[in-house]
Amino acid sequence: MATAQTITRARPRAFTGLLPHRLVRWRRPLWWQEVVIILVGYWLYSLGRNAVPEQRSIALRHGRSIQHLQDDLHLNFELSFNHFVARHEWLAQILDYYYATLHFIVTPGVMIWLFVRRAPIYRGARTALVATTLIGLVGFYLYPTAPPRLLPQYGYIDTVIRFDTWGSLSGHNFYSHGNQFAAMPSLHIAWAVWCGYSVYVCSRVPWVRALGLLYPVATLTVIVGSANHFILDAVGGVLVLMLGYGVQFLLSGHGAYVAPVDTPDP
Repeated sequence: MATAQTITRARPRAFTGLLPHRLVRWRRPLWWQEVVIILVGYWLYSLGRNAVPEQRSIALRHGRSIQHLQDDLHLNFELSFNHFVARHEWLAQILDYYYATLHFIVTPGVMIWLFVRRAPIYRGARTALVATTLIGLVGFYLYPTAPPRLLPQYGYIDTVIRFDTWGSLSGHNFYSHGNQFAAMPSLHIAWAVWCGYSVYVCSRVPWVRALGLLYPVATLTVIVGSANHFILDAVGGVLVLMLGYGVQFLLSGHGAYVAPVDTPDP
């Protein structure tokens, strides 16, 4: 595994991955190829996420089941925190804008940083993220889940609607742009943990590494305070990310933050 001081090079091993060597050997990534991959991948993600049948009654039932399970596990502090956020409009606005924007700013930013500064491990990290996202889409299809904000019987407050956060795109008009029952697993958390871990592992600057660790914590605070996800949705996001790293290992035969064995010396 890579550290903040150096990028570890993979050693020859018995298991070399499922992909042919020519596909996993070292070659410097080309920016235009990566742009195409990312754009096509995001298009497929958006298409797949919105194409999943919303199955309202099933999703609401799943949401209630998660609420009941969290009550049994005494993970029921979300409601009080959501109410605290809803009592402070300035805080709710910050959380809502964070939820809608940083997810699509920080993740590409970390990918660009890895591409430019950590080219030997870029492909492995990118493959893990893509695999995570695809597995998440399968989760949306198999287990449609209503977020807490769509379960008002438990007292959750939708801060976007209450404070008209998005102006002309506020309320249900904003929510109509995507599948509202794609809550389990939380890809917000999966992507945030991927970003934070990538920065922590690959950065040499202590305060940047600290920010990497804080980012998923802040994201968890946001998704809970805005009633967009349950705690267990976040747990599902972490599990999906672990599966994504596992897929990357199976394909390449080495960890996501380990450079290919034939990487040239710097």
